[in-house]
Amino acid sequence: MTASLGVASRRRQAPPPSFVHLARLTDDTGLLEHARHAVARRAHGYCTDDVARGLVVVSREPDPAPAVLRLAEVYLSFLTHAQDDSGAFHNRLSYDRRWTDEPGLGDWWGRALWGLGTAAARSSAPWIRQEALLAFTLGAGRRSPAPHAMAFAGLGAAEVLRRHPDHAGAAALLADAAVAVGWPESDPLWSWPRRNLAYASAALAEVVILAGEAQQDVALRAAGLRMLSWLRDLQLVGDRLSVLPAAGWQHGTPRQRYDQQPIEVAALADACATAAAATGDVSWHDGIRQSVGWFLGDNDTGAVMWDHSTGGGYDGLTPHGPNLNQGAESTLALIATLQHGRGPAGFSSARR
Repeated sequence: MTASLGVASRRRQAPPPSFVHLARLTDDTGLLEHARHAVARRAHGYCTDDVARGLVVVSREPDPAPAVLRLAEVYLSFLTHAQDDSGAFHNRLSYDRRWTDEPGLGDWWGRALWGLGTAAARSSAPWIRQEALLAFTLGAGRRSPAPHAMAFAGLGAAEVLRRHPDHAGAAALLADAAVAVGWPESDPLWSWPRRNLAYASAALAEVVILAGEAQQDVALRAAGLRMLSWLRDLQLVGDRLSVLPAAGWQHGTPRQRYDQQPIEVAALADACATAAAATGDVSWHDGIRQSVGWFLGDNDTGAVMWDHSTGGGYDGLTPHGPNLNQGAESTLALIATLQHGRGPAGFSSARR
């Protein structure tokens, strides 16, 4: 695929998010994790990580079609089944409906709380909001030693606080999430709390911004905005996104370009939307435009990163173009990014 395709993609209107492929990967139990091209790979089963992200995107729909609301019901049922009495979650369920792990507090716990918090705040169905809030409240009493898990949980807490500003458990969790992430270093060349960047890094900056907003802490909010600004600039080549690869990046080592993952793009779009809402600064909308553009072909190889015929997102960007498998994580990242493209920053992906 040539770079000219990327140029052409920037002239097209960003498409609306489609839930067709997400429905293809979903059965009565949950969301199947992997696909070969567009065909679900049942042997790999389900994971709480992806089901939780599924609940986030379907709950964001302001007027969901009945089929989309049905997805929310399936995902909520899965998460409440995955949760134990202590508030921890199983992560992996085989296709024959057997848990293959013990309940824990890894990333899947954080993402489960993100999904539950979003459903509790935004779902159009009152019963879903109520059940999600109960499960969120139970899980919010726990703490993970992992900063990423805490960041994801903090995103769910911020959602709950928008609808339930007096929810003490959510307020405490959001504050603790910001502490877990930490403050960025003073070095302008590495404005990040740690000496390595791993995955979904923008989510860490986003939760610091949200905690600063919730606590009316100007310095904390500024720290999160500084982290996000540095991270976004780091991943730009001209006006094109070139996101960090799956291997991440350790300070002081050569930076690899591939394989780029859609999750990085979606996390950046989410964080830029939060920064725009927090500050009123519309320049953050550029980050959303660039994220949408990445999927439409404005990326390092000029490859369109989704399948128009299926609605699925491709699993990664390699030196030779897209990995054509259309698993749950990449499809959810596509949907989440396109949801921002139709929001207050509504735009085509054309450069401005």
